Amino acid sequence: MQENIRQDKIVGSRRFSNYFWSLFLTIGGLSFLLAGLSSFFKINLLPFANPTELVFIPQGIVMMFYGALSLSLSLYISATIFWDIGSGYNEYNKLENLVKIVRKGFPGKNREILLTYSLTSIKSIGIKISEGLNPQRTIYLCLKDERKIPLTPVQQPNSISNLEKQAAELAKFLDLKLENL
Repeated sequence: MQENIRQDKIVGSRRFSNYFWSLFLTIGGLSFLLAGLSSFFKINLLPFANPTELVFIPQGIVMMFYGALSLSLSLYISATIFWDIGSGYNEYNKLENLVKIVRKGFPGKNREILLTYSLTSIKSIGIKISEGLNPQRTIYLCLKDERKIPLTPVQQPNSISNLEKQAAELAKFLDLKLENL
């Protein structure tokens, strides 16, 4: 039975990088906000600096704006971590002749994202590798109607050898050809 069903877990927003950026933006945002408030009230609210000497207009207002912006971005990242946006699994089921792609989205009526495809509608497994400033290394489910469904999560790029190994194992499991996109 297990040789006919394969399930790959997908990590969502609960990654180290998101925890890091959420903490970094919270600390930075609070510091900027307190610096702006210190310049307005002329009371030192920061133990490691003396922002009371800043002129409130324009420096204090700009500091408060950057602080509020940073805290807002930190709150957004924290919410995606809490809801674990993007997590889920890919299930390849030879018994039911289906491929299921399940992901979590934002809360609401479409929180659970479920895509199902028949194994007969799949043409191949594709790999796309692009280098540069924004490197992408992705495995795709290539359908006969020319759609390409990404199977790998959005994250730090996998090593090329690891990506090729995963794609080859999946193509072998589904008895499909492997192609370079």
